[in-house]
Amino acid sequence: MMMLEPEYMEVVKRHQQEFPIRVGALARELGIEVKTTDMPDNVSGSLSRSSDNPERWVIRVNRRHSKNRQRFTVAHEIAHFLLHRNQIGRGVTDDTFYRSNLSDSREREANRLAADILMPWSLIRRATEEGARSADDLAEAFGVSTAAMHIRLGLPT
Repeated sequence: MMMLEPEYMEVVKRHQQEFPIRVGALARELGIEVKTTDMPDNVSGSLSRSSDNPERWVIRVNRRHSKNRQRFTVAHEIAHFLLHRNQIGRGVTDDTFYRSNLSDSREREANRLAADILMPWSLIRRATEEGARSADDLAEAFGVSTAAMHIRLGLPT
């Protein structure tokens, strides 16, 4: 997993004992509120400071997207919080390709950490030892899209 501040690394690891990773619980423990809301179809989610309290953060997720998509979006926005919160000012909005006003390298970092959060290698190994035989089996077990699991495993999408 990418280098995180030790206290945040501890929180993430605590939520990676079982699959699928409960991203809502992880966000809550990090002090981030998650809201499912109506958004344009081309927007997956956003991370911003709370309008009530600028010390608090809120992830908004497009309610029209699939559950697996929403889970990845929450993990992606958590990754922005963990990696980039000091660089995003009042907030960041990601389109369906996880592009935002941040640099491409920042988006790649967030995608990589989101994959690390949702699909840790230790749990992928456990799932295969417990009988998952294909990328489809693993995707279902981890609550991610088959495409996301293919990317994680280095397979063609």
